[in-house]
Amino acid sequence: MTSSLSPLSYQPYLDQLIAFGSAEPRKEDLLQAKAEYFRLTGEVFEDDKLFELRMASFLDYYLYDRVSPLTGKTPATEFYEQRMAGSPPEEANAYRCFTETVHGLFEVRKLGKGEVRLRELYSGKDFDVTERRHVAGLETGDIIEARLIPFGGHLLFSSAFCYHPRVAVKAIKAEVKRRKKKEPERTPNELVWECARRSLNVERYRQLPVEKLYDFEQKVLGA
Repeated sequence: MTSSLSPLSYQPYLDQLIAFGSAEPRKEDLLQAKAEYFRLTGEVFEDDKLFELRMASFLDYYLYDRVSPLTGKTPATEFYEQRMAGSPPEEANAYRCFTETVHGLFEVRKLGKGEVRLRELYSGKDFDVTERRHVAGLETGDIIEARLIPFGGHLLFSSAFCYHPRVAVKAIKAEVKRRKKKEPERTPNELVWECARRSLNVERYRQLPVEKLYDFEQKVLGA
């Protein structure tokens, strides 16, 4: 990655990728992807508190993760390959960033000035994320679903987050450990999506204890 790319110049490249991914010829595929994502993570509605965050998460899923049945590639990969053919190396590197994102469940290990250290729960790998803004409410020990985008020699947060309650941290960690030992064939994303559904249920079923909603021995309500 060329160091001349500044984290501050990230948004224009992303805007071009979004425009590519949402172009009219892709609208039907986009709608199919949206239905798939809501089946995985739980459907949200416009009056839901989490609506904006979940729509941002869906856009991330569609651009970076979902392999199109039409092309066999993600929109990010398609766009990078298209631009690689006729763009200067620095610009091509910028688009390559979007094919190398890291998505998962992370524990917040350290909050520093302009930087957040995260540990991905499945791999145990640490990541130092550049974040100049103060992330409201984020504390050491929290577990979040996040996506990290490498750009200009830095790791940056995408705009999509899913925060999990502090009282659910122990249960989530235990479930990661259990799945790695007893169900290694299951992908980390399966737990990411299940936790997203459980997080949504915290908003939907306020009369129930959070511990019950994050009881992984029980099926997700509404699933």
